[in-house]
Amino acid sequence: MKLHKLSLFLIVAAQFAFAQKQKFTMAEAVNGLRSNLAIKNISQFSWSDDGKSFIQAVKDGYTVTDIHSMKADTLVSLHQINKNIAGEKLKRFPQITFLSGKTAYYKHGNSYYKIERGKSEWTVKKWLEVPADAENLKLISGKNAFVYTVKNNLYYSENGKAIQITNDDNENIINGQAVHRNEFGIYEGIFVAPDQNKVAFYKMDQTMVNDYPIIDWSVTPAKNTNIKYPMAGGKSHEVTLGVYDIKNNSKKFLRIDGDKEQYLTAITWSPDSKSIYVGVLNREQNHLRMNQYDAVSGNFIKTLFEEKSEKYVEPQHPLTFFPNSAKDFIWQSQRTGFNHLFHYNVDKGLVSQLTKGEWLVNDILGFNEKRKEIYFTSTKETPLEKHIYRVNWNNFKMERLDTSEGMHTATLSKDGNWLYDSFSNASTPRQINLINTQNLKTQKIFQAENTLKSYDRPEVKNVTLKADDGTPLYAKLILPTDFDASKKYPVIVYLYNGPHLQLITNSFPASGNLWYEYMAQNGYVVFSMDGRGSSNRGMKFESAVFRNLGETEMKDQLKGVEYLKSLPFVDAERMGVHGWSFGGFMTTSLMLKHPEVFKVGVAGGPVIDWDMYEIMYTERYMDTPQTNPEGYKRAGLLDKVQNLKGKLLMIHGAQDDVVVWQHSVKFLKAAVDNGIQMDYFVYPGHAHNVLGKDRVQLMQKVTDYFGQHLKK
Repeated sequence: MKLHKLSLFLIVAAQFAFAQKQKFTMAEAVNGLRSNLAIKNISQFSWSDDGKSFIQAVKDGYTVTDIHSMKADTLVSLHQINKNIAGEKLKRFPQITFLSGKTAYYKHGNSYYKIERGKSEWTVKKWLEVPADAENLKLISGKNAFVYTVKNNLYYSENGKAIQITNDDNENIINGQAVHRNEFGIYEGIFVAPDQNKVAFYKMDQTMVNDYPIIDWSVTPAKNTNIKYPMAGGKSHEVTLGVYDIKNNSKKFLRIDGDKEQYLTAITWSPDSKSIYVGVLNREQNHLRMNQYDAVSGNFIKTLFEEKSEKYVEPQHPLTFFPNSAKDFIWQSQRTGFNHLFHYNVDKGLVSQLTKGEWLVNDILGFNEKRKEIYFTSTKETPLEKHIYRVNWNNFKMERLDTSEGMHTATLSKDGNWLYDSFSNASTPRQINLINTQNLKTQKIFQAENTLKSYDRPEVKNVTLKADDGTPLYAKLILPTDFDASKKYPVIVYLYNGPHLQLITNSFPASGNLWYEYMAQNGYVVFSMDGRGSSNRGMKFESAVFRNLGETEMKDQLKGVEYLKSLPFVDAERMGVHGWSFGGFMTTSLMLKHPEVFKVGVAGGPVIDWDMYEIMYTERYMDTPQTNPEGYKRAGLLDKVQNLKGKLLMIHGAQDDVVVWQHSVKFLKAAVDNGIQMDYFVYPGHAHNVLGKDRVQLMQKVTDYFGQHLKK
């Protein structure tokens, strides 16, 4: 009898333990969605050339799946490669890039191997070899060649024979790399012509830019590396565009007139490889000329169009040419207040505006030439979601193609007949559908499990507030997991509220961040809102910060504070604010300019003085310190440190080359000079938004700081 009672007790205890929801560890809260809690996905999806099947990576290989039968067959496996490879066998399957259904390549060490499918077997052979220090590789598949950089010079290698294209001894004259500090949608510096006979490349001379020391304090003695950092109002680098002719082994630079400090953006080859189109943007960033240049002589041909603005013009995309046309192209522009598609002809100029409305186009997905359709993603339904659409370029008929709420990303088959649609929303971790664009029938091919289902998760409320001009502001309120409406809770406001970032979307998880949920599990209310200045809401919304960074954003965040104070369960005496980078600037600004609001602030990698931030970003939103001294003075925080009343922890990476450490060092000195107490933590990191284990340690420090000063 006693044994039975014990057994019953153990069963009940086990059931009770099983019913207990888990709490996130700090590692899970920070990195879980990239590690043990990652949402499963289809890996390395791509469409076949004929659009009748799709390829995906699986364990030890790749499969190809017929769309109509949904039958999957092995395309290539690790066993097949190792069976036919000479020399060292592969221990794991490499990432393969398919050039066609029967040809692909992969990288192993410094060598590239081509695999080709015969009647029944894949053959494997060593293809090309590049130097160990080669970077920025671009394949020219039709010639068995690569273009790449080694340090600051550009090289071309065909069938193992390398040719040095540029010969600049000065390391501050850089070829073939991204320029303008990766602004204006620039992420590469090598552009291969469609016919693969020429290569355009950026050349950046930054010898005139001031040196800036980046010191590695983790070694003894500390080691200094100078970088070129163009600060607002100072000397900027000078960029040109070269063209290398592969057949003639010669190079020529485009004859681009104008200020040497202007920006060269939206680099696009014409489909016939005869011309190069360059967006020439003045340093003031308010006048863009889209110019055409001859690819052989480098001579200017003509200006296709110009864009001007009283605030700024921000080109983010190259030209997108219509299929089988060397004359007609799409230009993406915010000229109407929202990013839309414009049809241009090289000879005739503007043909039509393809999309219109108070919403914006996010991405062009491709075309269905037979039906004269352009496919794209957009915020037409709501700024909180992204959906898939098509528009007919003749009659402008527009149609939404997906049916589920949330954030959609898509890949269009080459013939435009099929869409791969991957989406998530507050309750859907990930679902993937195939959409037949001819009849709009949808087939679900993947449903990810909720990896968070066993965790104790908070209630998330969607909130809409109004700015002082009536503009809707979207926010999320996250309640403690043990919420009791009769209690008073401390609050953490997490913010960014700067250009090019959106925090609030209808995506998974509903909270937007597991650290928010960790804090909710530990008794905090968490609030986050996208104020004016944030992205994905159009030009008026984003440019509301023009020449006055920090001011409009603070007004909007204080609307959030008003809302929080109106809630009976919020303890207005225990409010904290936290953000990184621009969010660090916002955190510090609120602590100094409105010192009565927040008891505690944690600012990560904050901009303290906009004079010390990079030219491209700062001058777009603030103009120069010389032309807008009052704006820079208002935004600057060094002369406001004496206003600090609450507890402020400032965190910075000593090797941060984006928001340089000097921002926080100067602020700390100002605090000491004014007898102001604050807390400071520096880590030997390179980026102001550090990831991995270091990020876990930093967020533990952030959490402990809030706990120390906000918990009773």
